[in-house]
Amino acid sequence: MSKPAPSGATPASPSPSIDDIFRRLVARHPGFPALIDPPDKRRITGEAPSGLTYAEADAAVSALAAQFVAAGLPASSVIAIQLPNTVEFMLTVLAALRAGLVVALVPQLWRQAELSSALNRTGARAIVTTGTIDGVNHADLAMNAAVEAFSIRHVFGFGSNLPEGMTPLDISSAPSSPLPHFPAQDARRVAAISFDVTPDGPRAIPRTQLNLIAGGLAIFLESGIDQGPMILSAMQPSSFAGLSASLVAWLLSGGTLALHHPFDPELLEQQLTDESCAVLVVPGPLAMRLRESGLLHRVSSLRHVVGLWRAPEQIAASPEWSIDKVRLTDVYLFGEIGLFGARRGSDGNPTPIQPGPRGAPQGISGSSVACDVILTPHGTLALRGPMVPVVAYKALVNSTAAHAPSAMPDHVDTGYAARRDRTSGATCITAPPSGIMAVGGYRFLASDLQEWAKRLAQGAMLTALPDRLCGYRLAGRASDNARARDALTILGLNPLMVEAFRDRTPAA
Repeated sequence: MSKPAPSGATPASPSPSIDDIFRRLVARHPGFPALIDPPDKRRITGEAPSGLTYAEADAAVSALAAQFVAAGLPASSVIAIQLPNTVEFMLTVLAALRAGLVVALVPQLWRQAELSSALNRTGARAIVTTGTIDGVNHADLAMNAAVEAFSIRHVFGFGSNLPEGMTPLDISSAPSSPLPHFPAQDARRVAAISFDVTPDGPRAIPRTQLNLIAGGLAIFLESGIDQGPMILSAMQPSSFAGLSASLVAWLLSGGTLALHHPFDPELLEQQLTDESCAVLVVPGPLAMRLRESGLLHRVSSLRHVVGLWRAPEQIAASPEWSIDKVRLTDVYLFGEIGLFGARRGSDGNPTPIQPGPRGAPQGISGSSVACDVILTPHGTLALRGPMVPVVAYKALVNSTAAHAPSAMPDHVDTGYAARRDRTSGATCITAPPSGIMAVGGYRFLASDLQEWAKRLAQGAMLTALPDRLCGYRLAGRASDNARARDALTILGLNPLMVEAFRDRTPAA
């Protein structure tokens, strides 16, 4: 038990916020490259790619934060972000945190129905998007969704040709002088909201900055990334794991973050080579595909690959990692509940996961505890730790003493089926949560498939098939696939649903 501070002593400093970490890096090396856009940004958004030093990024963050404050957004109000994997995403998150706002991370694939639901669910006061993403008019999507969300007061947009009523944002604009007063940073307050699907339905998951930093540290420390590296992230940052593995891990490393908008293998290799990248962050199954293709062997500067597995039950059966000069860290993702990393050993096989506290890096005495891995009496895996938002989920209270103290209900059941290996004692994840399916990073209830099919013509069928790369893939059948696609588009469903009814007639 710590002793009380003597009278007149300065109280202990609070934990640093994400903005504090960023400002320290700006002060340490203002001219060092901070953020680099995808080279094909003009194809993605119609805008030219850019690169920013830490000083330039800091000026852009202050300019954006000042505009949010000038718009009258009060501290702790929610601002939704639906942007591609470009520098604007990272700058907007940092700006929102500097302005004391809460960021709602909206997946890029969401269309009007899901977007409107997310805005209403979080009570968002504003939304930030861009004119177009991959040819889709996201400005109109945001404006139409805002009409259905009574809490929305402002719609901000990057890019040109924005519709009337949308407030333009520009990262090249000089910050207002003098800058407005930004609220004091408190890393213990809610900073970000992501969206998950539980057996009870969709749920908004709030997290503090400390939760986000804990997630980033778990990845950064376990992977053994050096200080000041060039990191290339091909992960969409619109989830807890995506944001932790890109923005937070970048700030912890103090290096440069180059961005790749998923996915172009030739462009990825070009970026890895041209930028002399030492670290690559990609989905785990894709890392295996890149290894098999020989792409990763050809990049001489590459030293670390961080593979994020949205279907962690696939890791145990994944191929052996056989690139000696490149170390692979498997990151186990459990929806928006939490994550942990496990660096592969010298034999290239996945590291066995032992139940109990997981340090980062694992196996080193005195390392920080990233989370606890718990086997529940129901034959499922639960997580506990500094990144797990227990209050957002229903906590287990029926734990037995053999697996976890019954007096500590501070853990969340992930729903993933798991068992303990009798020989090694390791935890084996065997199946995803019952009733929940995932196509890439998009999770939905299995029962939703039939509900969507009912909205189409009689006899239409929509099903999910197992897929090694994405977990599942959707396949639909209707008497008229074109009409089915149009109907789902009108309903505002995202392209994963719509393209299930794509035309499969082979070209003549």
